[in-house]
Amino acid sequence: MIIGLVKEIKNNEFRVGMTPDCVRAYVEAGHSVVAERGAGLGSGYTDEEYERAGASFRADAAAVWHEAGMIVKVKEPIESEYRYLREGQLLYTYLHLAADRPLTDALLKAGTTAVAYETITDARGGLPCLIPMSEIAGRMAVQEGAKYLETPFGGRGILLSGVPGVQKAEVVIIGGGGVGTNACKIATGMGANVTILDVSAARLAELDDQFSGRVQTLYSSRANILASIEKADLVIGAVLLPGRRTPKLVLREDLKRMKPGAVIVDVAVDQGGCIETTHPTTHQDPVFTVDGVVHYCVANMPGAVSRTSTIALTNTTLGHGLALATKGFAQAVRDDAGLANGVNCFKGRCTCPGAAEAFGLTCSNIMELI
Repeated sequence: MIIGLVKEIKNNEFRVGMTPDCVRAYVEAGHSVVAERGAGLGSGYTDEEYERAGASFRADAAAVWHEAGMIVKVKEPIESEYRYLREGQLLYTYLHLAADRPLTDALLKAGTTAVAYETITDARGGLPCLIPMSEIAGRMAVQEGAKYLETPFGGRGILLSGVPGVQKAEVVIIGGGGVGTNACKIATGMGANVTILDVSAARLAELDDQFSGRVQTLYSSRANILASIEKADLVIGAVLLPGRRTPKLVLREDLKRMKPGAVIVDVAVDQGGCIETTHPTTHQDPVFTVDGVVHYCVANMPGAVSRTSTIALTNTTLGHGLALATKGFAQAVRDDAGLANGVNCFKGRCTCPGAAEAFGLTCSNIMELI
């Protein structure tokens, strides 16, 4: 198979879909890789490194999209890339369709076969290709939230750790999964007072044990969310329903309960966000203020630490990519139920339950289609 590697063009997205080591793995498996020049520069990989690994270069992204049977990316195609989508081509990347009707429609209209990293599962029902980015985004959420709590950015002028004789910041994390747990690690490490909410009593017990009682765990009820955000200096939205649009757990009217200059970091923005006032922002223009509360809602947070993120991501995506290329799409999906869960679109049919639910579409069973 011809594998295509293009430069990411989403605002300030510096990750890349394949490292030179990934290219070498595809070539050694008998495939060829065509790449756009400069594709890996944002993550510190030169064209010469890709060339030594066996890649060949094309004049531009359009040529790569046209020639390749499978495109390996990081982020979903943006509007200017929709024209490259076509039937018979396999797109392997993050998609987050349940929060993106235009992309969903474009993929279905083009008949592209699209496999989404974020809905691939493992034998235990985990999300192996999403976990590394969740870990990074969770850790970055506290880092960015701490920055925007500073007075020059419109924040309350609060230091997370406080100092002797001065109260520590109150950090509230809604969601105790991968993002929430990693946010909790950094927030407690920086010395903040941390409250974490989740709907699973078993998960709350695990978090209580993991952090040795150093964090406040609460069941994620409406009353507990409201009481928690009232005292919060920093609120981190860390809710995930795999493949589905995120429920709104903090409403516009609730912001009036929060302290002026408090900060919200909604990591769930890719799936629509768990804060009603969330809308996607970029690293170039990351924040906006609603009712005195600063919102940070960058939809590709890990792109800012591109080297770390690219290595962590490709460690998990390469194996499935090799299976798709070597076995062919249909056989790879038949052999791996977890990979089958990653198929979001196939020949004009929606196969992602979350996207179908969000947009009132018919959801087809991929196993029946192939």
